[in-house]
Amino acid sequence: MFRTTTFLKHTTHHLFKVKPYRFAKTASMSLKAISSKDAAALDKDLMDVGGFSLDQLMELAGLSVSQAVYRFHPISKGKNVLVVCGPGNNGGDGLVAARHLVHYGYKPSVYYPKQGKNELYERLKIQLRNLDVPFVPDFTDALKSADLVVDAIFGFSFQKPLREPFPSIISQMEETKVPVLSVDAPSSWDIQEGPPKEGPGAKFMPGALISLTAPKPCVKWYKGRHFVGGRFLTKSIADKYDLDIPDYPGIDQIMEVGVNADEKL
Repeated sequence: MFRTTTFLKHTTHHLFKVKPYRFAKTASMSLKAISSKDAAALDKDLMDVGGFSLDQLMELAGLSVSQAVYRFHPISKGKNVLVVCGPGNNGGDGLVAARHLVHYGYKPSVYYPKQGKNELYERLKIQLRNLDVPFVPDFTDALKSADLVVDAIFGFSFQKPLREPFPSIISQMEETKVPVLSVDAPSSWDIQEGPPKEGPGAKFMPGALISLTAPKPCVKWYKGRHFVGGRFLTKSIADKYDLDIPDYPGIDQIMEVGVNADEKL
């Protein structure tokens, strides 16, 4: 979900400290990264200080993901979108995105092998069932008819090791010729250290990545189309975490930004 160091700089946390308020004016400009620890703290501030609920943050995240799908893989390239959801908030973002994709005209299906059990996830599943979105039992079979895969398995809080059934799923996403869009980080990647040295995910390079609120340090290793979403931050919270705020065009919730490894870390 929504989850910043010049790629990567330590920040101190004083909510109303005075810092220059920077905007990314062009798609070629790289944004700063946020560590997993600071990303979790930022989420907490959004709720405790910013007045957001978890439901709202997940809705905004999923909306951003759905817009990234529309930009990366327009309907003309194929309507069948396989959304692969993990058990946590990243999976919840995927469920929200699937709902929006229905209304855009796509035909999403959801693979959700380890389902979150709280009321929020249950309501999201009900919303999808009311739209006749299928929950598929087998990833391998579903992949055969997919035009795009949305990787919403793990987010910034991912910690090794991978547990079943996800090693096989990640290996298939790694090998498939079907385009993949990952949410916040390619699943299996360490947020700080990037792709694993060996095993599932070592060669996983999705065609698109959407970073939520701000890029994570692992984007240093990423090569592909990179979007950032999170058009809701106040100036005080952005200043606290020394965040760059993209100059989102029009009513868009996302912006495509460059990945310039020379400016990171």
